[in-house]
Amino acid sequence: MTDCRVSAARDHGAYVLRLEGDVRLTMCTALDDYFSKIFADPDFVSVWVDVTEAEGLDSTTLGMLAQLAMQTKARFGFKPALFTAKPGINRLVRSMGFQQLFDVREEHCCDDSCAAEIPSIDASEGEVKDKVIAAHKALMSINERNRAEFTDLIRALETGADAQG
Repeated sequence: MTDCRVSAARDHGAYVLRLEGDVRLTMCTALDDYFSKIFADPDFVSVWVDVTEAEGLDSTTLGMLAQLAMQTKARFGFKPALFTAKPGINRLVRSMGFQQLFDVREEHCCDDSCAAEIPSIDASEGEVKDKVIAAHKALMSINERNRAEFTDLIRALETGADAQG
C-alpha cells in the first residue's frame, strides 16, 4: 500500500475531494475539519469525492465519507458524487451500501491539478476515538450487514478497550 494523500479543490462552491493511496484513520481529524469548512461555505453547491487513485480506504475513512454524504443529503437534499475506478474499491463501496448515500460513478473523475493537499491534523487520542466511533456509527446506520460488522468494535471503543478502526 502507498502512503495517503488527501487534497481538495473549490470553485464557486463546488468542491472536489481527492483521496489517494492507503487512506487511514490518521486523516479523520483533517477530513472532519475540512467537511466543517465545506458546510460553513454559504456558496456551497456540490461535492464530489474522487477515490480513483485510492489503494485502500479503512473503515474510519469510509465512515467519514458516509457522514459527509448523510450531511449533504440532510442539509442540501442531494447525494454527492463518488468516483471510483478500481475493482477492489468498487466492491468495497458497494459492500458498504454507499450506493444509498452517493451517486456512485465507476469512472475517472476530472483532472484536478489545482487541488491543494489537506495536511493531517494532530489530535488527542480521545478526539480521534470520538471521530472513529462516530464514523463507524454512520456506517452501521446504512444497513444491517454494517451494523453486524462493527457492533463489537463500537462496544470495545465505548468501553475503553484497545481497538483499532
